[in-house]
Amino acid sequence: MATSPYDVAVVGAGPAGLAAAAAALAGGARVALIDAGRQPGGQYWRHRPGDLGAVADLHHDLGAFRRLVAGAAGAVRHFGQHVWTVSGSAADGFTVHAVAGDAETEVPARRLVLAPGAYDRQVPFRGWDLPGVHTAGGAQALLKGHEVLVGRRVVVGGTGPFLLPVAAGLAARGARVAGVYEANRPAGWIRHAGAVLPVAAKLTEGAGYAAALARHRVPFHTRQAIVAAHGGDAVEAVTVARLDHDWRIVAGSERVVECDAVAVGWGFTPQLELPLALGCATRVDADGSLVVEVDERQTTSVPGVHVAGEACGVGGAALAVAEGSIAGVAAAGVTSAPASLRRRRRALRRFAAAMHAVHPVRAGWQSWLADDTLVCRCEEVSAGEVRTALDELGATDVRTAKLLSRAGMGWCQGRVCGYATACLTASCTGTAPDLRGVSERPIAAPISLGTLAGDPGHIGQQ
Repeated sequence: MATSPYDVAVVGAGPAGLAAAAAALAGGARVALIDAGRQPGGQYWRHRPGDLGAVADLHHDLGAFRRLVAGAAGAVRHFGQHVWTVSGSAADGFTVHAVAGDAETEVPARRLVLAPGAYDRQVPFRGWDLPGVHTAGGAQALLKGHEVLVGRRVVVGGTGPFLLPVAAGLAARGARVAGVYEANRPAGWIRHAGAVLPVAAKLTEGAGYAAALARHRVPFHTRQAIVAAHGGDAVEAVTVARLDHDWRIVAGSERVVECDAVAVGWGFTPQLELPLALGCATRVDADGSLVVEVDERQTTSVPGVHVAGEACGVGGAALAVAEGSIAGVAAAGVTSAPASLRRRRRALRRFAAAMHAVHPVRAGWQSWLADDTLVCRCEEVSAGEVRTALDELGATDVRTAKLLSRAGMGWCQGRVCGYATACLTASCTGTAPDLRGVSERPIAAPISLGTLAGDPGHIGQQ
C-alpha cells in the first residue's frame, strides 16, 4: 500500500463511474478514477478521441455527460488502465491492480466504487461466426467511436429497446437498414404503463427513435428473429423467421433477407469479475442475469465496497447515474443521499424490471441450433459437443461441461459463449442456468505471467 491512499477509488468512467466520482468529490473525498478507455464516457457516451461533437447526434443526455465530466474533474485519472483484479479489505485498505501495456499500476484506496458496466449478451445461431455478423453493441461502438459503418445493407435483430438506437444510428450515417427484427412484442409495454409514466423521458426517447426509423423507411418486425446467417467468406444473407411464444420457429415462416452485415443484440451481461474477486454477494435479477446484491447505499456484502450501474442490474444510463451518485455519496462518508435521488433510482428500477418483462430471452432459441452450430467460437466447440458432455460424458453442471467440452475456456474466457453454455447445461440437466459458474474469473483482463508473478523482468510473456 502507498503511504497516502485515496479516500475512494472508482473503477469505470461510464455513467455510473463518472457520477460516483463527482458525488464523492462533492463530499470532500480524494478520488482516483480508473478506466480502460483513454477518455471518459464508457460505452454509452463513446466518441472519437477528443471529438464528441462529430457524433453528438448519436447520443442522448449530452448535457448530463458534460455536467458529470465537469463534476469529476477533480479526480486523479488513471485512464488507459485495464484493471485485472482488486484486493484488500476495509480494515487494511484496498488496492486496484491495473496494467497498461508492459506497465502495472497499483491504486490504493480506503473505499471502492466498482462500476464495471456490461457487455453484449450473445445467443448463437447457425452462421453467427461469419465475418460481418456483429453484436449490436459492437456495431454501435464502431459508429460512435470511429464513425465506421459495419456494412452498407444491414439487418438488425434480437430483443430490447437497444435495437432502436443502433438501427437509427446506422441509418443516419447512410447504411440501408433492411429491417429490425424484434423477437418479442413491444405491445407488452402497455401492461407496464405505471412503470413508464414516472420516467416520461423514456417515452420521448423511444418516440424519437421510432420517428427516425420511419423517416429512413426502416421496417420494424415483431415476434421475428434472425435464426441463421449465410455466406462464403462473409455474410451475404440471413434467414428470419416468425417465433411462437416460446421462441420456437413457426414452420413455413422462414425467409431470406440479403445483407452484407448483421447487428444482433439480446440484452447485456453484467461484468462481475471484480465484485466476485472480492467476494461480493450476488443474486439473480429479473432478466436471469447474475448481479451484485447492494443495499440502499449501493453497499455490497463486503464492507467498504460499493457497486453501481449494470453490475447491479441492467437498466440503462439514467439508472446507472442515479446509482453511481448514491454510491459516491456513501463512499465519501456522507450520511445519506438526497431523497429525490433515491426516488429517481426507485422509478428507474421499476422501468428496468418492466423492460426485462417485455423483452425476455426465452429458451426456445436453443431449438434453432443444429448439432454442428458453434457455441464457443474461441475453442470451436459446437452445440452437439456441449450436449454430448452432458448427455454422454456425465457432466452435471456448467463447470464440468466446460471442462469436458472446452466451451468457455478460450481467449474470451466465456464472455461470448458463457450464457449459451449455461443455458444448454440447464436444459439438459433440468436446472436453472448457473451464471456464476461462467462469470467467475480470477483475472479480469489479460496480463503477462511476469506481471502475475510480480517480476517486471518477465513482462510480455503471455
